[in-house]
Amino acid sequence: MTAGEVRVLLVDDQELVRSGLRRILRRRDGFVIAGECGDGADVPAALAATEVDVVVMDLRMKHVDGIEATRRLGGRPPVLALTTFDDDELLAGALRAGAVGYVLKDSPAEDLIRAVRAVAAGDAWLDAAVTARVLTTYRRAPAGEPAGPAPGLLTPRELDVLRAAGRGLSNAEIAGALVVSELTVKSHLGRIFTKLGLRDRAAAVVYAFDHGVVSPRVSVVDDAPVRPAVAEPVPVPGLRFSVLGPLRAWRGGSPLDLGPVRQQALLAALVLRPGVTVSQAELLDGVWGLEPPGTGGRVLPVYVHRLRKCLRGPGERTPDSVIGRTRGGYRFDGDGVRIDTARLAELTAAAGAAEESGDLAAAASSCAAALGLFHGEPLSGLPGPFADGQRLRLTERRSTLWARKAQLQLRLGRYAETADELSAVLALEPLREPLAALLMRALQATGRRAEAIAAYGRIRDRLAADLGVEPGEELRRTHRAVLDDVLHPDLRA
Repeated sequence: MTAGEVRVLLVDDQELVRSGLRRILRRRDGFVIAGECGDGADVPAALAATEVDVVVMDLRMKHVDGIEATRRLGGRPPVLALTTFDDDELLAGALRAGAVGYVLKDSPAEDLIRAVRAVAAGDAWLDAAVTARVLTTYRRAPAGEPAGPAPGLLTPRELDVLRAAGRGLSNAEIAGALVVSELTVKSHLGRIFTKLGLRDRAAAVVYAFDHGVVSPRVSVVDDAPVRPAVAEPVPVPGLRFSVLGPLRAWRGGSPLDLGPVRQQALLAALVLRPGVTVSQAELLDGVWGLEPPGTGGRVLPVYVHRLRKCLRGPGERTPDSVIGRTRGGYRFDGDGVRIDTARLAELTAAAGAAEESGDLAAAASSCAAALGLFHGEPLSGLPGPFADGQRLRLTERRSTLWARKAQLQLRLGRYAETADELSAVLALEPLREPLAALLMRALQATGRRAEAIAAYGRIRDRLAADLGVEPGEELRRTHRAVLDDVLHPDLRA
């Protein structure tokens, strides 16, 4: 096996799905498709025939499903589960069977690539919010066993680390919360795995939920606050929503359980159109697209009923809560409801006003605050054309904010800071030409002209490989300016 290659076994009973996975996991990106199986029963023979680093496993198959196939492997090689939005119970079973991560089937290709690489490197690939909902909904404490580890089995500090890992915190975040080094956290995790007989971090997360060590509503380690993976809002009266990341809702400071992802997608389709009546046909199209539910429109009243119950405030008597029913469909009443997109608009406007008045530092600060509202991909994990469209729109707004903040910082002379920030952003969104041009300008201004030229080469190659296009005029013009700076340093101002 060539150094750096990741050998992958694809297991799915649909050839079209396997074909799509092959197109994403390309050899030139460091992946080798070591084999393919159409059923979980064929996995042992495939593994005996070739070396494999990661098994990408579908959960729904006709004979031996992904859960049983994963259980039979015993953790070697690691399994990355493929699941859909309606597979919560299957996903819970796969995690308990030993899967070290999962990817939703309609996730962006970059998510699958990152997930396979992470699992091959020995890490887990778990979305903290989804995992919490799934394992809490399908919690299974073994009969006759105590709610947590046997008294004295784990030290108090080890229990702190297990609780924090179960809540989705990284080693760095745990280290910061407990005021210890990352090496100490790794040592604690190793001892936890040994004492509890766990294979890896994913198994520790499952253990923490199954044994009641973690509750989705708990946000402390002992009496010291732990910074959550997604920041909680400051407790305020009334209802508040966040869509600039996974869809979340709070009443006051208490998080609300919004139910399965299709139900959440329905809520998003209403929340993001406050005061607008949305017909049943629009909701079905927006949430299910070309694959409508088997029960048709009858599922909508069920989901709306559940949402009204979870959104209704204490003592609130109206049967509709904030979701009303009209002859034309359903309507969300946004009066008095807070949503992070409204705050995003306020901060964006403040940045514009500050820039117009000449206060560039304040404008950059407002842009930074607006970017701080994002907690990952907007509407992360929600299915359907409506969520897809809103996700694209909000992602573009974030990219525009990054560019605006970088431009302001360049005008303020903050070149090194801008270069560091844009390098991190482009590692996740490598095809953003305007950001690449700004990165090159920042690197040039700090004298790192060779790095600027290398940055141009990377995005040029990615554009050619992924989109079959050449860099645009702005990026080419920036490249020429950097080359001129290298060739004619005496002409620099």
